[in-house]
Amino acid sequence: MVDVFLIVATTVAFFILFVIAVYLLVYYSHPDDHNEAYFPKIVVIIGIMLAGATCLLLPLDVANGEGYPGCDGYNTKLCGGFNMVLFWDIFFWLIPIWVFLMIPFSTFYYEADDGMLMAGTSVSPNPVRKSKILSAVGWTTGVVVFVSIVYVVAYFLGNEAQIPVNEFTGVDLLQSLTLGSDKRGVVFPNTALLNTTDNEPLPFTSNQMQDMNIYDAAYSDKVVDNESVSILMQVSVSTFFAALMAWLGWFLFSVFGGIGMASMPLDLILIFKNRPKHMDAVEFAEAQKSVRDRCNELVDIGELIKVERLTNPEMGKKARNERQALLEFRQAVYLLEQDVDDFKACTQDYDNYNPLRPYISLFLGICSIILSLFWIIHIVVYILPQSPWAPFLNAYFAWFDTWFSLFGVISVAIFTIYLLFAAVTGCFKFGLRVACISLHPMILGKTYMSSFLFNTGLVLLCALPVVQFSAQAFSDYARYTTINQIFNVQIDNLTFFGFWFTKNIFVYIFICLTGLTCVYLLCRPKDSGPSGVELRDRFRSRGRGRT
Repeated sequence: MVDVFLIVATTVAFFILFVIAVYLLVYYSHPDDHNEAYFPKIVVIIGIMLAGATCLLLPLDVANGEGYPGCDGYNTKLCGGFNMVLFWDIFFWLIPIWVFLMIPFSTFYYEADDGMLMAGTSVSPNPVRKSKILSAVGWTTGVVVFVSIVYVVAYFLGNEAQIPVNEFTGVDLLQSLTLGSDKRGVVFPNTALLNTTDNEPLPFTSNQMQDMNIYDAAYSDKVVDNESVSILMQVSVSTFFAALMAWLGWFLFSVFGGIGMASMPLDLILIFKNRPKHMDAVEFAEAQKSVRDRCNELVDIGELIKVERLTNPEMGKKARNERQALLEFRQAVYLLEQDVDDFKACTQDYDNYNPLRPYISLFLGICSIILSLFWIIHIVVYILPQSPWAPFLNAYFAWFDTWFSLFGVISVAIFTIYLLFAAVTGCFKFGLRVACISLHPMILGKTYMSSFLFNTGLVLLCALPVVQFSAQAFSDYARYTTINQIFNVQIDNLTFFGFWFTKNIFVYIFICLTGLTCVYLLCRPKDSGPSGVELRDRFRSRGRGRT
């Protein structure tokens, strides 16, 4: 029977995610999109809920198996009642559907422009809508076909996992588990004992299976005729898709998550440090002149870009230098807008500024510092060593549960969601400091749907790496979860993906970028874009060179 409390908690969690998604969409959307782009808005709302729910499935999995040592996700009688294997399979399919189908279609449809939709045109909107749909379907079909081919080829080449086990015969352990000396079995890491003759679980009680796990981890030298063997196992289609999505997502999460782990606390604290303050006449005049000069420079650059696009449209699209200059121009515009908002907050909007905002940011910044430090320490003492030096956070979560049964589960949720926020923050910080990707900031009342779709796709791509990373980091505390068996047993032993995960390649990238970002931000804490004068001179010199 399903635990009623788990049903209520799951329902409340989905409702909260829905409220958060709608709130973000309503308060951050640009006024131009208020009565437009309804389908992309639905895709964004469901995508945000899907990303959040994927991360929250881990604490749900922990709560479902908490206190049930024999829980494996299949036998729900030994768990809290939820079939977590089915839950995870559903999300393993929904994430790629959203990343490779729904978001690309929405993006292509939203950004489609065939030149027919203009103010005052007499052309019927139906051909325009049809043209945009056909264009979006065509591009999306190409994406889906490419991804399908890659997945099918990868699945048939590497869908087998070699799972290491311990094979034993003897009486020392068997007598303690009420087995005869003629029995043989194998022990999976953190799993139950299997009979090698028919591959069925041996009839152990939950306490006996827990003893087996402890025995295998700490007393393997006492087993008579112990021999290391491996079992060849073909993973399911959904599990392999999860491995592929996690592997792809790790390339983004290891970079952006590592940067965000260091930059997010600093950004929050700088909001407090740079809070609006009253300016005297001299400071007001200097700030006003600086903003006006920068604005004039960027207006000149914008006019040069417009002229260059009209006279040389192909060059504007294909030239690498043109794209780099355009990205730097967008950086400068964004930073100018931020400085203008800060200037207004210090002058004409000073009385309307919420004085609690910087103090809330300071509090969140302190919390972020604590979470980042705990994560770094946990990675160093538990994940990176071949034999963990200390359980650290696993022990603290178990200790929290002694106070209240859900304290540890809530803590797992906080640490997991924090990684997702760090990845989004790191992506924006990287784009702001290194002009190689387009900026898609979430600005209150100024965010277009293209930025919503980009950020939704980013969090969905990072969701499975976050879950895998958390399952690895909290494997002691979450030892009876289904996701622990999926990632730490099956996926970690796949032929290709297992090498990347078991060697902690992505984790090393993550922790190295966190350290490098800390050093870099301590030297250059303030975001500063390219010089407007330099950009303007660069465009003018290219214009003279072509003439």
